[in-house]
Amino acid sequence: MAAKDPARQPLSRQRILDAALAMVDREGLEALSMRKLAGELHVEPMSLYRYADGKEGVFEGLVELVFAEAHAVLDADPEGESPSARGEIHRIGLALYRVAVSHPHILPLLTGRLITVPLARRPTSVLRLPERVLTRLRAEGVDDRTAVDTYRAFSAWVLGYVIVDMRAVVDEPDEDDPAYRYGLHQLHRDFPMLRELAPILAEGGAERQFLSGLDALLDGLGIP
Repeated sequence: MAAKDPARQPLSRQRILDAALAMVDREGLEALSMRKLAGELHVEPMSLYRYADGKEGVFEGLVELVFAEAHAVLDADPEGESPSARGEIHRIGLALYRVAVSHPHILPLLTGRLITVPLARRPTSVLRLPERVLTRLRAEGVDDRTAVDTYRAFSAWVLGYVIVDMRAVVDEPDEDDPAYRYGLHQLHRDFPMLRELAPILAEGGAERQFLSGLDALLDGLGIP
């Protein structure tokens, strides 16, 4: 059977968000506009407003979509839940880290929405994250205050690590010479450590380092 013509597929919120996420992944957040998105979907711009409250509505939907992607990974293997609270927090953290790394241009939306959108108004997929972590900690007998402290530390570490890991270091991607690739010739001599270690900073972190830092937090909170 021949594949369906994209222009003839019925419009839906899911299809709009999928197209928006693909565009942002490909071109960056600043490239997204309702007109350009409509062009990708072969529809008139005004038809998008039936499913999304303008660009801000699409932004909110993208946050929802990225969190849903992480939950889909976790839900796909319900038997894979770890026997310890720490192991399950590792599993949840890695799912979020991997999704964030695969959609780096969405990071400003994630941080912005967490600051500005009240808890009760956040999408279901976003609320499922604290629900997962807090439910597991409660099941392990962790007291409520420690459970909340643990969730806060966990969230701060995941988001903070991704921000540091994804920050731009490469100045000229087409250059092979480190002095120009990392813009070392532009860094003032008052910053000798940055000039020396920029190539290592550009490598980014790794999942092993991510888990190591997370374990340090959990150790301090007494989470088994």
